[in-house]
Amino acid sequence: MKELIGSPGTVSGLTLRITQSAFAAASIAVMVSDSGFSTYTAFCYLIASMGLQLLWSFGLACLDVYALRRKRDLQNPVLVSLFVVGDWVTAMLSLAAACSSAGVIVLYARDLDFCRVQYRLPCKQFEISIILAFITWVLIAMSSHVMFWILASF
Repeated sequence: MKELIGSPGTVSGLTLRITQSAFAAASIAVMVSDSGFSTYTAFCYLIASMGLQLLWSFGLACLDVYALRRKRDLQNPVLVSLFVVGDWVTAMLSLAAACSSAGVIVLYARDLDFCRVQYRLPCKQFEISIILAFITWVLIAMSSHVMFWILASF
């Protein structure tokens, strides 16, 4: 089987999972650094989605570390199908959360000028968190694509 970049149990796979975890954690950290986010449902959903993504990616990063240390092969059909389902579920949840949060911030910042009227609302901070969530989603999409092709090659 051809080795794909981002495959489970490889250094590139570990790097991909660590960067997913880092961007998800950064998105959470930027969003929760202001207490006003909890009044908006879309932002709470973004935090929940990024939290799930952080747990999933960190868990798979730990599994990659184990596989690299023990020189185990993680590419069997049962594990890869579990990775495919988990990656696709978290990818869809992350995309939905990022898009809904982006919709709210575009409505408030651009359409209603709510951010300019409510000077205490940290719209730029929310925008940065949403950008980090979209970057996380791109990384998840990459790993989902790799897992799908590995599963298809069995």
